[in-house]
Amino acid sequence: MTGSRIMALGHYQPPKVLTNDDLARMVDTDDGWIRDRVGIRTRHIAVDETLVDMAEQAAQKALANSGLQPHEIDLVAVATCTAVERSPSTAAAVAARLGIPAPAAYDINTACSGFSYALATADHALRAGAASRALVIGAERMSDTLDWSDRSTCVIFGDGAGAAVLEATPEGTEPGIGPVVWGSEPDKGDAVVISGWEPRISQQGQTVYRWATTKLAPIARLACERAGVAPSELVGFVAHQANLRIIEAIAAKLGAEQAVIARDVVVSGNTSAASVPLALSKLVERGELPSDGPVLLFGFGGGLAYAGQVVRCP
Repeated sequence: MTGSRIMALGHYQPPKVLTNDDLARMVDTDDGWIRDRVGIRTRHIAVDETLVDMAEQAAQKALANSGLQPHEIDLVAVATCTAVERSPSTAAAVAARLGIPAPAAYDINTACSGFSYALATADHALRAGAASRALVIGAERMSDTLDWSDRSTCVIFGDGAGAAVLEATPEGTEPGIGPVVWGSEPDKGDAVVISGWEPRISQQGQTVYRWATTKLAPIARLACERAGVAPSELVGFVAHQANLRIIEAIAAKLGAEQAVIARDVVVSGNTSAASVPLALSKLVERGELPSDGPVLLFGFGGGLAYAGQVVRCP
């Protein structure tokens, strides 16, 4: 086996929608203040849905879109930073619900870059012949970490999940997932923190903004270079949906203005590890990206960790 490709995608969001006007009745903020700073209008909030529920729903949709049966999956990876249970892993719990009989199953936590990390590790397993088909999920229940009296964080985050089904590509076939470019700046890791037995998220917004808008475009460009794709050839750019201003700044510095830029943050908020697959799945479902077109996926955030790769659209 020489590589892997994304066969199909799926996503899930809770039905409860929290608007900026709703938040204005809970905390000292308003619609204009939120839109000006982060570009968000609405976010979905889980009420009865657990993290595993949302991951399962996204995975079921991706499996249905792939045409595969659960027994044909032999690796399950879940990217999340909001799992409550330490064991079994979220991946194992999802596999059990889906009836996947004996997969390799693990969770990965690099917060907002988690899906790109999980996609890369699954791709590496398929390239090495350690698996033939994989289910890669990004899922978060960020609302569990929020202090609803803190307007600096409660206006930003939402809940949801996205999933991708991968398969190994045979020798002589062009891989559909390019080389990953990943790393971190751990000395700045305290810029985004989820801590405590009753977890609460805090972040240094200006530190994250400066880091993202000054350091990340060259790294994203390197991911394109390693895939042999010029930024001007991209049909899509799906960055972590952190903040509309950050997304648009990176896209402009990358030189990808001609690409479809994912702006799902406007209606979904920041869903951490779920944001990249959630936004990508929506674009593909709406037919906004051509099949086999090159799309740059780029996650970044807590850690401060980052990861990106060019994929071909299913």
